[in-house]
Amino acid sequence: MRLVFGLVLILGLALAGFAVYMAQGYMAGMQQERDALIAAQAAAPALVDVVVVKKPLAYGDRFTREDLDVVKWQADKVPAGAFHKIVAPQPAPGTSAPAEADPAAVDPMKPVFFDGETRPRAALRSYEPFEPLLAKKITEPGVDAGINANLTPGLRAFAINVDVTTGVSGFLRPDDRVDVYWTGQAGQKNVTKMIQQAVRLIAIDQSADTDRSAETLIARTVTVEVSPQQVAALTQAQATGRLTLSLVGSGDNAEIGAVEIDQNKLLGITEAEAAPVVEEKICTVKTNKGGEVVETQIPCKN
Repeated sequence: MRLVFGLVLILGLALAGFAVYMAQGYMAGMQQERDALIAAQAAAPALVDVVVVKKPLAYGDRFTREDLDVVKWQADKVPAGAFHKIVAPQPAPGTSAPAEADPAAVDPMKPVFFDGETRPRAALRSYEPFEPLLAKKITEPGVDAGINANLTPGLRAFAINVDVTTGVSGFLRPDDRVDVYWTGQAGQKNVTKMIQQAVRLIAIDQSADTDRSAETLIARTVTVEVSPQQVAALTQAQATGRLTLSLVGSGDNAEIGAVEIDQNKLLGITEAEAAPVVEEKICTVKTNKGGEVVETQIPCKN
């Protein structure tokens, strides 16, 4: 009996030891998983709230707060001008944030709509569902998409007449930048001169849609964004000559000096070669002396 009791005791101690061993292994595995989870959380990028659209939007489509949602977005990958709140209370008087130097930037605390705002905003480009809403790509509440919505404060819209040869064969799109050349009579010469550099287009014909189809359309007018002084210069240039546009490449910020050429420069003719040959004028007077006609040279009078 004692033998059986001893065997049972020994077996019980072995099972207990095995159970303790298994428990220790399980606890060690749990501790490793916990440590790995903490390390992964520490290494994971920070997330912030970003406002996105819930439905497709085309250029000019209006939207309200019901068409928006908030998702988590990697903090260091948020596009410039993104919103972080759909609705927030109106700021107290005198506490509003100063205007940003970059028009694409937006105050992180500024919402898409303030409390009590019921007017819709409009899209200035197409959006797909769950795409971040950008401040530069939407209008202010109550403003429809169009030239006014695209115009930078302090600048003016000016229309330039173009055709297939002066308008880059219809390949212009809103938000493109162009150099403007003037061709006309300057003194006694026909001259072509660059009069404006890298001005921004805000509309083609009556469309300010930057998502125009790829189909090439020949525009009759383009609208550029310029200062009042440039408006005066372009008005004078358009009235006295012919304007031609030259498309500036995307990301091309190179400064170009004065550009002017006339026919002599084009053909490589020097000023001396171009100067007209003036024949010397000879003035004479004829007299009759004894039946003989004598011709005498005299100074010419103007």
